[in-house]
Amino acid sequence: MKDEIRRRLVWVRMYENTRDAGLVCRRCGISRPTLRRWMRRFQEAGEVGLMGQSRRPQRSPRRKVFHKQRSLILRLRRERNLGARRIQIELWLHWEIDLSITAIHKVLRQAQVKPLTRPRRVTHPKRYSRPVPGDRIQMDTMKIATGLYQYTAIDDCSRFACWACIRVGRPSTQSSSWSG
Repeated sequence: MKDEIRRRLVWVRMYENTRDAGLVCRRCGISRPTLRRWMRRFQEAGEVGLMGQSRRPQRSPRRKVFHKQRSLILRLRRERNLGARRIQIELWLHWEIDLSITAIHKVLRQAQVKPLTRPRRVTHPKRYSRPVPGDRIQMDTMKIATGLYQYTAIDDCSRFACWACIRVGRPSTQSSSWSG
């Protein structure tokens, strides 16, 4: 007997002995819907019902791609050079055919169609130059302390930087060089 069947059988037997679902769920670490499911399956089929069942669908309506759909997919790729997502949209809009992207990929792979490659756009760097160096500058100001400012100037053409620190404001009252 498999471990999972043995474990589920313990749950069922414990519930039959105690008739307390809350106690069984707390002790075994399962939820009430889980206990109910295994109780129902045990009552319907006995120990065989405690085996795990496949969750695979019995049928899948979007699974099979017919010949007409296959030819449409390949024609859209060949004539319009469309990718799988765009082919899916086109099939739905014009022919009301609902296929998954996975199914379209599968058709393209089976037909050994080469994947789409987009040419890389070459971007050339934009060079900035002025006829006279220093013709245009960028100026930044930063307050360092009360009355103390730093000015930074950068030439846009050469990117040469210079900076100055300037003190502005009233002089201190302790200085003897100022007289009123």
